[in-house]
Amino acid sequence: MPPDDATLLAAVRRGEAAAWETLIARYQGRLLAFVQRRLNDQSLAEDLVQETFLGFVLALPNYQDSTPLESFLFSIAAHKLTDALRRQGRRPMVFGVASGESSSPGGDPVGQARKASSLARSRESHQAIEQVLGDCLRRLAQTWFSQGEFERLACVELLLVKGWPNKDVARQLDIPEQAVANHKQFALQKLKAAATAARLRDINWGRLEN
Repeated sequence: MPPDDATLLAAVRRGEAAAWETLIARYQGRLLAFVQRRLNDQSLAEDLVQETFLGFVLALPNYQDSTPLESFLFSIAAHKLTDALRRQGRRPMVFGVASGESSSPGGDPVGQARKASSLARSRESHQAIEQVLGDCLRRLAQTWFSQGEFERLACVELLLVKGWPNKDVARQLDIPEQAVANHKQFALQKLKAAATAARLRDINWGRLEN
């Protein structure tokens, strides 16, 4: 018989990787359906669900057992969803694809067909980048959680998801700014390795490296 939420949460707190995977499997689909119904955007919905699980890890030390786990997760998802809607539909980019319009070799305006083709390729490239980097970040989060590296998880949440600068993260977590920089550098190295392995190009890393 599958464990109830209380048993599962206790195992998650002990750092059992299998429990973390079970928790994700139990709630990921339901959270995705909840968010997607309100956004009608599959890719953005997946991003917000990923942010929800990272937010869960960040908030776990303050989680009260009297609150149902389901309610806790869905309240985080609702918060992420509200933030997304307040951005008036603009995608909450964590990693930006290098932008820029191409022109024809002669400098003439490109035709509508070529524009459509270019936009389609750009979207496909964007989706491939998000898929690879999202999968890499998810694996990193699961590993850190199972190893009890909550400080690193918190840094990832604040740096990559919320876009906070290093000094603000250091102040929030009460750790040295150098520690934040080290966590960022470690995550970037893993993400860049994943991008290289997948032969991805045109990723704008500058926003995170500064």
